[in-house]
Amino acid sequence: MYQRQKQELRPLTSAHLAQTMTILSMSADEIREKIVSELSNNPALELVEERVCPTCHRPLPENGVCPKCSDLRSDLEDGSIVFVSPRDDFTSENYMLQAETSHEPQLDSAQQEDLATYVLKQIGPDLDDEEKLIAAYLLTSLDEDGFITSSTLEIAQYYHVMPSKVEEVIQLVQHADPLGVGSRNPQEALMIQIQHLAGTHNVPEGTLDVIRDSYELMIHGKYREVAKAHDLTMKQVQFIEKFVGENLNPFPARAFWGGKGMTDTGDIETYHYPDILIYHLNDNPENPLVIEIIMPISGYLRVNEFFKKAAKTAPEEKADEWRNDLDRASLLVKCLHQRNNTMVRLMEVLVDLQGEFIRYGDSAIVPITRAQISKTLDVHESTISRAVANKTVMLPNRKVIPLASFFDRSLNVRTIIKDLVKEEKRPLTDAKIVELLTGMGFDIARRTVAKYRAMEGILPAHMRNTANIR
Repeated sequence: MYQRQKQELRPLTSAHLAQTMTILSMSADEIREKIVSELSNNPALELVEERVCPTCHRPLPENGVCPKCSDLRSDLEDGSIVFVSPRDDFTSENYMLQAETSHEPQLDSAQQEDLATYVLKQIGPDLDDEEKLIAAYLLTSLDEDGFITSSTLEIAQYYHVMPSKVEEVIQLVQHADPLGVGSRNPQEALMIQIQHLAGTHNVPEGTLDVIRDSYELMIHGKYREVAKAHDLTMKQVQFIEKFVGENLNPFPARAFWGGKGMTDTGDIETYHYPDILIYHLNDNPENPLVIEIIMPISGYLRVNEFFKKAAKTAPEEKADEWRNDLDRASLLVKCLHQRNNTMVRLMEVLVDLQGEFIRYGDSAIVPITRAQISKTLDVHESTISRAVANKTVMLPNRKVIPLASFFDRSLNVRTIIKDLVKEEKRPLTDAKIVELLTGMGFDIARRTVAKYRAMEGILPAHMRNTANIR
């Protein structure tokens, strides 16, 4: 049985914590680049290119994974196991795997640009190096609607800058395309869009005031109260609502941006080197799940013992430099170990909670949040956000999805809505879909149904007909 070490983040030194958090949020490619850079610049660091287990460093069999760390006598209730696997085990035959809609066996097919990259390219020229780090963190931790998930104060404390500096970066993000991305909520996103449109469009009088001061009243259809509060007529309030509905998007990440949008049809054909593999033991659905976390490198890193001995008798003019090299090498090794440990713990919890989703698909997903997982693991929510960022998972059906999909609380409802529309004899209105979902035990508002429908590229009822659906 493999040994799981539960490491607390709080006692770590600030340097260890900062670098661990940075590495945790990196993609595998970024980690490899960092390691290559460190190996070329730091003589105290060496890569041991042996076929050993990344966790326990025991020699691996010629074919297969570590027999100790992949022991099926795991702590998980269903017998599933989670372990770290060396990248050279991820052979070309294994990673010539595509998303389930892919047709051409090419690994270098261009991947669709994600929202974080798209926005960062726009604002990057206006940022210094420190601001780029802040912007990258903000953008890679956006939720599915395009809203930031960390407070200004938390980010300022992490990067040791004034909150005003973080706010400056947030404002740059918010005014990039799609407008309002990086807002805290739909209300703020709408206000940013209104202010932007005011310079080029005829925005109905009182629109900004209504959204700023009476947003909750407006979305709940309390037009009379809105009219009274802003000295408007009922007709003016209804006109404002129509303008907002037709011209603005309260969920910026679901808007059209960078050549893609929420009404795209068909799945995007992209190819991935998954960061995590999930499959059934011996490809038998009756067997437990096996979860491999793929290391970004082959072999493993360690501090060079010869350099460590030489540093003890280093010339006076080189002593500080060599000591610094040793500290950097030791820190990187520890941080990579911490990263792997955190990923293992995260996947153990996710597999326990989302086993049905992994086995049976989107309709079986359990609504969970990063906050719930952070409490279970006794770490900060931002640690979970970083661990999830930039990671992909290959499911047993060989579909490659973002790890963030495990937290998509709307996925099961959206799947049901798609099925309802697919089977409809006459176009179902949003109100009727709400009624059907309520009968299934889902407490959901009509506006939410409209949002989910738009996310899936489904037209409103009056624009659909049976011929288009079938």
